Amino acid sequence: MSAQTLTEMAVEVLSTKDGREKTALSRRHAETWFAARAAGRDIPVGLADPPLRPARPDRPELLDPRDVPRRRPGSPQGRLAILHAVAHIELNAVDLHWDIIARFGHVPMPVGFYDDWVKSADEESKHFNLICDCLEAHDSHYGALPAHAGMWRAAEDTASDLMGRLAVVPMVLEARGLDVTPGMIDIFTKAGDTRAVEAMQVIYAEEVHHVAYGSKWFHFLCGRHDLDPKEVFHDLVRRYFHGALKPPFNEEKRAEAGLPPDFYWPLADEPTAKG
Repeated sequence: MSAQTLTEMAVEVLSTKDGREKTALSRRHAETWFAARAAGRDIPVGLADPPLRPARPDRPELLDPRDVPRRRPGSPQGRLAILHAVAHIELNAVDLHWDIIARFGHVPMPVGFYDDWVKSADEESKHFNLICDCLEAHDSHYGALPAHAGMWRAAEDTASDLMGRLAVVPMVLEARGLDVTPGMIDIFTKAGDTRAVEAMQVIYAEEVHHVAYGSKWFHFLCGRHDLDPKEVFHDLVRRYFHGALKPPFNEEKRAEAGLPPDFYWPLADEPTAKG
C-alpha cells in the first residue's frame, strides 16, 4: 500500500519543476494507483492543499499569447515552433489532470472519476515525452522557444468550481485539440517527419478519451443536481472561457467524445468571458 494518498501524489507532481522529472513522477504514481486498484487495495483519495500554480522549469520564457512569435508552419523553424507549442500544451495538461484530483478531493465522486484522470495524466505525460523526443531529434528541446502564459488561466478561474473545470478544460480546451491536430499531422506528413507524425497520431487518438471523460463526469454532476447539461455548459463557458469558440469543428471526433453540436455551435464566435 502506498504511504501517500492520491491527492498527496497529485500535489507532488504539481510541485515538481522539471518537465521530464514531473512526467516520470506522474507515470510512477499512475502505475502505483492502478496496481493497487488491480490488487483490490484502493489508495485513499484524501484531501490536499494544491498550489494555485504548478511548479515550472525556468524555461521556456512565458509570454502573453499576443507576444509569442508566429512562424510559418511550412518552414523547419515553424515546425519546431509547433512541436514546442504542443510540448507546452501537454505539460500543462499533465498538471491540469493532477490538479483536478488534488483540488476537488472534497467532492464525493465515484472511484472511476479518479481512474479516468489518473489515466489521462499518465497519457499526457507520455505525450509530453514523445514530443520532447521529437524536439531533441531536431537538436532542440522544450524551453528553447518562448511559450504563452495563458494556459493555466482556466485552472485558476475554475479553482473552486468542478463543473466549470470540466466544462472549460476537457470540453473546450482539449476539444480544440481534436479540431487542430489533423492539420498538424498533415504538416509533418508533408515534411516527411515520421517521428512527429507518429507522436501526433498517438496524441490525437488518446485526446478523444480525455474529452469524453470530461463530458461523462460533467453529465454525471448535472444528473446529480437535476440540471440541464446543455444550458449549464453554455452558462459556464460564457462565464469562464476567455475568447471565442472558433470553427471549423471536428464534429465526428467531438461526437465520439460525447460532445453534440448543440453544445458548441451556439457558442461559436460569440464573445464569452470578459477580462
